Amino acid sequence: MLECVGYGATEASAPVSPFSFNRRDPGPNDVVIKIAFCGVCHSDLHTARNEWRNTTYPCVPGHEIVGHVTAVGADVTRFSVGDQAGVGCMVGSCRTCAACKQGLEQYCQVGLNGTYNGVEPVIGGPTFGGYSDQIVVDQHFVLYIPKGMDLAATAPLLCAGITTYSPLRHWKVGPGSKVGVVGLGGLGHMGVKIAHAMGAHVVLFTTTAGKSEDAKRLGADEVVLSKNAEEMGRHAESFDFILDTVAADHPIDAYMGLLKLDGTLTQVGAPENPLSIHAFSVIWRRRNFAGSLIGGIPETQEMLDFCAEHGLTADIEVIAMDQIETAYARMLKSDVKYRFVIDMATLPAAA
Repeated sequence: MLECVGYGATEASAPVSPFSFNRRDPGPNDVVIKIAFCGVCHSDLHTARNEWRNTTYPCVPGHEIVGHVTAVGADVTRFSVGDQAGVGCMVGSCRTCAACKQGLEQYCQVGLNGTYNGVEPVIGGPTFGGYSDQIVVDQHFVLYIPKGMDLAATAPLLCAGITTYSPLRHWKVGPGSKVGVVGLGGLGHMGVKIAHAMGAHVVLFTTTAGKSEDAKRLGADEVVLSKNAEEMGRHAESFDFILDTVAADHPIDAYMGLLKLDGTLTQVGAPENPLSIHAFSVIWRRRNFAGSLIGGIPETQEMLDFCAEHGLTADIEVIAMDQIETAYARMLKSDVKYRFVIDMATLPAAA
């Protein structure tokens, strides 16, 4: 067994705190990564607190993982010791279903295996995530981090980056596209950056007037206050694509009316309550309301290469491991621009 230290939760009411555990010994297809940084996703908090009612304890969160390869199995061909490498939201899938064969492992028909709160295939129990010193992952689910990328600022690309890149790529956003991004948080700020780099005309929708300057710095061509009916009206029936990153209740019909004929709104934020859409919002202009989940391994590597080519990383605030509960509290108040990242050099040597 590989002895590890990290931070985890033992029950829904317990804080995330020092935790020692074992990972499997690396097999012939495994890569061992010494974790340098791990991004903090809202999913970490949901899972640690069992807000989705599916957490297996103990739980070690973290699925925006970057670091350096320290060991490889005998059959590993894609990585060498010393390489920069990353792990995103999944560490396994069936690899044989139609979705997996297309490189769409996130839609595995058997079910993807999550980087945390999944099932450890060798030693049993839950998979443990990136709030830890090292991780063992099958080479197929390890990503190569291009040289020159800032590791800390790259970490959130493994979730926030691919969650926004995948739908923009799938719906063929590019030069000549008019794209809306709803919300300027961890997901939204990457959506703005990536859509801008793809050559689209980008409009940011926000309920906060104070975000206008920052949105334009990130690449938005225009900023619209979504509570202002006049501003919204000026964009009626003009968008090819809208990426909705908001995870709170909000009126979808207001945005559906901004889509042109055959336009698409894709939901990547996950509100707790069902979203309501009036039938005529989609019928009247043959509009589409869609959803999207992260990306497969080939597309995630494509996203990393795209971001490296265009000089894109996340806007981050680096924290120490023992600041995680404070970070969670601030995240709930949207008090971060725009992603917390844990420096694993601050992890206690023994827990």
